[in-house]
Amino acid sequence: MEHAVEIFAVVHLTVMGFSHILAPRAWAEFFVMLRKQGRPGVFMVGFMSLYFGSIIAAFHNVWEGLPMILSLLGWAQVVKATAYFVYPAYGLRMLEVVDPDKPRQFVIAGAGLLAIAGVVAAGWL
Repeated sequence: MEHAVEIFAVVHLTVMGFSHILAPRAWAEFFVMLRKQGRPGVFMVGFMSLYFGSIIAAFHNVWEGLPMILSLLGWAQVVKATAYFVYPAYGLRMLEVVDPDKPRQFVIAGAGLLAIAGVVAAGWL
């Protein structure tokens, strides 16, 4: 099951990483739109984080070597989702950081997602 979760994560992280790099303005606009929705928008971010993170947390319980990075990422997403659901004002503050005129933060995030995908995939070799 752990290998299946790693494949899931590599596919997810690769698609999201390239999307962040190639369409950063669209991502900025997306998060600005969610911010305008207020708490329901924060909940949407929470659902996205919980979906990805809970699959990893449930099925990738690896706590040594490079594969541990994926387990940590999964639990970090679960913690993020919990914070957004329990304290939506915190989520709104995080969404305030997004500036559609400075989408570079999404390019940087995309590079990070691709790096994590590469580390996870490298564990297969």
